[in-house]
Amino acid sequence: MYRLNQPYKGFSDPVFVEFNRGTSTRSIATILKSKGVIEDRWLFLAARAVERGKNLQAGEYRFEKPASPLEVLSRIARGDIYYMELLIPEGYNMFDIADAVSKLGTMSPATFLAAAKDPGMIRDIDPRAPTLEGYLFPNKYRIYRRTTAQQICRMMTNEFRAQWKALGTHANVHNTMTLASMVEREAKRPEERPLVASVFHNRLSVGMKLDCDPTTVYAALLEDRYRGTIYKSDLANQSLWNTYQHPGLPPGPISNPGISTIKAALSPADTHFLYFVAKADGSGGHNFSESLHQHEEAVAGYQRATRR
Repeated sequence: MYRLNQPYKGFSDPVFVEFNRGTSTRSIATILKSKGVIEDRWLFLAARAVERGKNLQAGEYRFEKPASPLEVLSRIARGDIYYMELLIPEGYNMFDIADAVSKLGTMSPATFLAAAKDPGMIRDIDPRAPTLEGYLFPNKYRIYRRTTAQQICRMMTNEFRAQWKALGTHANVHNTMTLASMVEREAKRPEERPLVASVFHNRLSVGMKLDCDPTTVYAALLEDRYRGTIYKSDLANQSLWNTYQHPGLPPGPISNPGISTIKAALSPADTHFLYFVAKADGSGGHNFSESLHQHEEAVAGYQRATRR
């Protein structure tokens, strides 16, 4: 019994051990011995005899510390499978998500982007979707080492479907998500989301161009030439995604908004605002204006404050 409680570590770097469904106890013991997790097969078999009532769970396990045969068996019995957490904040676009996924070390950004650029899995709810952008719902996801890019996209789009269904709306999903994605990138403060949504809504109503800076950034990202700031060439870019050059909404979402922003896009504040500019106090808030004259005064005030 002493040997069953004695910790052992026959490896230097952390090791991964995977058991397929239906793997026998003897095979599990052989694999654990070959990886240096246990010293001898018979020790694990003896531990199994002591804990005969426990079911061993299939999956991949990570071992990095010394553990006794009974501890190893206990981990496998409770299904302590190795996984990583992928946290996707509200407003991430597919390029941001690709970078976050790549940091897990299981795939390259290009591999994820290839999957995200295929709109097939959401074409049933948005036939006009150019990619999965907008439908990769922000959340925390459990990722395994063998999880594929397509599976990650499926998890995210399934979460979007559940969130959208819970809203109980019959609004046009494409237009709603496109508008919400722009609001998400513009509104830094949650309480301003309905106000920013109202500006875009009002501009669309009177045929004004949306002049949304994040759309120029997104156009540059799609062309693989974004340099970290917006240049005059970006504003002059004739891409259909650039709302400085083309009226109406861009061809699709430019980010993946959270539920509160989606609600703001569905129910914008009742205002006559047509303009907004950032406040100079660093709060992330904006000054909203109904007329061009008011807006120009707000812009001048911002410029004066930031030159100090």
